[in-house]
Amino acid sequence: MEIRQERVSDRQEVFQVVLEAFSHAEHSDGNEQELVNALRTTPSFIPELSLVAVEDGRIVGHILFTKITIGAYTELALAPLGVLPAYQRRGIGLALIREGHRAARQLGYDYSVVLGSPAYYPKAGYLPASRFGIKAPFAVRDENFMAFKLRDDAPPVKGVVKYDPAFGIN
Repeated sequence: MEIRQERVSDRQEVFQVVLEAFSHAEHSDGNEQELVNALRTTPSFIPELSLVAVEDGRIVGHILFTKITIGAYTELALAPLGVLPAYQRRGIGLALIREGHRAARQLGYDYSVVLGSPAYYPKAGYLPASRFGIKAPFAVRDENFMAFKLRDDAPPVKGVVKYDPAFGIN
């Protein structure tokens, strides 16, 4: 399996991967693929943090990290992460997260937040965001809103996350 930066020519295939990945998800609004398209047109989009997993010449997974603010800091939101159903439970999602974290560190980011499953994201090191003083801009269970400190020497951040308007939640 290869993990690489998404190319413009990958976009239709990524759309299908995200659509299929979330088609039977327990918590999905069914618009994750549209969110990816919308985020690509915003200042929050970071091309180096839109990654695909390729196996046998086919894109089987995608992850996107976009800019958010927490107080005066610009950090990242992981959303969405999708893997084709036939390829799930094989470590592809975790590999995409690890590579995304590596690239994010290289670009100088300190934190990533995610709204997601408390059974999955802690496997990648995510903890309840409240432990870092990071709050969601919406009502959510503490265990579902998580953060990951990308660098040991990251300065502390505290405050409410402000997402790109494309998310439709601020």
